[in-house]
Amino acid sequence: MRIGHGYDSHRFAQGRRLILGGVEIPHERGLDGHSDADAVAHAVTDALLGAAGLGDIGRHFPPSDAQWKDADSLQLLARVVRLLEGRNYQVVNVDVTVVCEAPKIGPHAQAMQERLASVLGIGPDHISIKGKSNEGLGWIGRGEGIAAFAVALIDSLEDIDALHARHRRDASL
Repeated sequence: MRIGHGYDSHRFAQGRRLILGGVEIPHERGLDGHSDADAVAHAVTDALLGAAGLGDIGRHFPPSDAQWKDADSLQLLARVVRLLEGRNYQVVNVDVTVVCEAPKIGPHAQAMQERLASVLGIGPDHISIKGKSNEGLGWIGRGEGIAAFAVALIDSLEDIDALHARHRRDASL
C-alpha cells in the first residue's frame, strides 16, 4: 500500500463557474485557472500521483500547454487513474478537506463523492469530503479563494485480489 498527499488552491474570479469535485456549485464567482480550476480534483490528482511516485499534476498537465486550457479536471483525473492502473495500482480510498469561507461544502459533499467515485472506480463510501472554514484568517478567510487538501491510499492489484480471496475464504469457514 502507498499513500500520497495533494494540495491545490485557486483564487476566485468573476465570470467563471465554480467546479469542485466535478460538481458545479452555485456561487457568484468561480475559480481562476488554466483548466476548469477544480481544486478538489487537482488535489486528488496530486495525491494519487504522489502515492505512485509519479510527480505532480503540473508535470503531467502543464499550464503552459494549450491542450489543457479549460480542461475538465475529472478527465485529467481519469487519465491519472489509467496511468496508475497501467502500473498495477488501484485506488483504495481518498480523504479531502476543502478550506473556504463560502460556499458551504457540506450540501455538495455527497454529489462530489459520487462524481469522484465514478472516475476513481471505487464506491462513494470510500471517499470523504469535508468543508472547513479558515475562521476569517488569511487570504482564504478574506474570501479570496479556496484551497483543497487530499490524501489517497493506493494498493497493487495483486494485493487487493489476495485480500478479496482471503475474505471469501474466511467467510466460507
